[in-house]
Amino acid sequence: MAKLIVLTGNSRKEFELGEFNTIGRHPENSIQILDRIVSKEHAHVIRQPDGSFMLKDLGSLNGSYIGNVRVSEQILKNNDEITMGNTRMMYAERGPNEDSLQRVTIANSTLNDSHIRHKVDADRSERFMPAKDLPVDTLKRDYEKLRIAHELGQAIMGILDLETLLPKILDKSFELLPADRGVILLMENGQLQPKYVKYKNAKLAHEQIQISNAILNEVTQNKRAVLSSDASMDVRFVHSQSIILQGIRSTMSVPLMHGSELLGVMHLDSQIAANAFTERDLQLFNSIANQAAIAIQNARLTKKIEEEAKTRAQFQRLLSPKLVEQLVSGKLHLEKGGELREVTMLFSDIRGFTAMTERHKATEIVAMLNEYFEVMIEILFKYNGTLDKYVGDEIMALFGAPVPVEEATWCAVQCAIEMQTALQHFNSKRTPKGFEPIDIGIGINIGSVVCGMIGSSHTMQYTVIGDAVNTASRLCSVAGKGEIIVSEQALQAVSDRVEYVALPPTKVKGKLQALRIFNVLGRKGDATGFFTRDLTTPG
Repeated sequence: MAKLIVLTGNSRKEFELGEFNTIGRHPENSIQILDRIVSKEHAHVIRQPDGSFMLKDLGSLNGSYIGNVRVSEQILKNNDEITMGNTRMMYAERGPNEDSLQRVTIANSTLNDSHIRHKVDADRSERFMPAKDLPVDTLKRDYEKLRIAHELGQAIMGILDLETLLPKILDKSFELLPADRGVILLMENGQLQPKYVKYKNAKLAHEQIQISNAILNEVTQNKRAVLSSDASMDVRFVHSQSIILQGIRSTMSVPLMHGSELLGVMHLDSQIAANAFTERDLQLFNSIANQAAIAIQNARLTKKIEEEAKTRAQFQRLLSPKLVEQLVSGKLHLEKGGELREVTMLFSDIRGFTAMTERHKATEIVAMLNEYFEVMIEILFKYNGTLDKYVGDEIMALFGAPVPVEEATWCAVQCAIEMQTALQHFNSKRTPKGFEPIDIGIGINIGSVVCGMIGSSHTMQYTVIGDAVNTASRLCSVAGKGEIIVSEQALQAVSDRVEYVALPPTKVKGKLQALRIFNVLGRKGDATGFFTRDLTTPG
């Protein structure tokens, strides 16, 4: 998995690289760099057909550097250091800890309660006795808990990135406890997955770490911290091969609990010292785990908030607020680009717009368009449409992409009817002020199109391509003032719910045969009569 790691002071932030990644100062970049010397859109990182990534500078004023060499285009190699402005980045094909993670396995065993030396319930380890008449041993124990919590809190304070946080947690654990190896496992989709490994001695880094499944079951199911000792010497471990084969003399495994939620497990072991860990060590390790769990949860929540904000920023200009929130919450999922999907397309544009631009100042035209688009897009989002693009005065909208929409064609037709109705109200406010009224024509078609991110290395956007799109555009050009022209296929999807008239078959550019087209007048029983043609045939 390729990543770009942005290094700022003592902090680091990692970005998983997709097919196409933009880097720059502007917030719409997939990797935003808050550096005044970095351009708004500074560079792209693009996946190549062979799976490698190319860094491409976009002609930025201050350049992009790999090492100390300024580059315009270059294939990135693992651990390349990239500089843009005052910001350093590292390209990583594999995380520094990923090789070690591959050597962590959870092995089956028949270890049972009699093989475990000591347990501590996770919900009891942090309880403090009342101050009155406390024994000296209890005071020392409670003081030790407070000291550990304070030291660990100082070490991990403000770290909201898991890649930085997990090493800090194990570093502190090794300072306080006589461990040779340590592993942090986190829950993902109901399964424990190793996320960070630490060795006291680098010579041990090539060894496989096998963690007893029986111990993990005790930790995860009963929420207990577990201490086992002298595994290689004790006949009680005769059936626990995962421990015996490694000659482990002591292990400690503790749950990472945030309230009642199990976030994961921390595991320490010793291969050298007999009885390396004591019951007191287990208490301290459990205290470390409780403090660590809070920091891990905070880091996860921060990442979730960042991802939600990024999703909102990416789609709030294209999708209705309701659909954006469903995407953010995970109720809707976007399919990857390049798929074939049936989509309803709606095109609308202003009739006589070119002549209008000749009669009015550019500033007046821009102000009018902004007001007009505000009204139209609010209606579009109301019916769960997607804004594909503006082309001058033209609006191209999609229903059913990038997210599925129930009865997409019916949504598109209702949207068109309401657009025409709203435009009448819009004009009623404009004309008393001396502004000329606006008339629009709308075209709607349904068909199979290719959906996906399309563009050049400089800019990409989500859109749809196919003959059905071209037909929808042609229908819009045929539509007169106030008309909603739909194709025969689109009409079939809504014919029982609308009033319409059939228009003479029309020849459009790109089609050998004339198209059967229909003018939608309004919802069934509520025809608004937007159409202006005299030649009509009842539908």
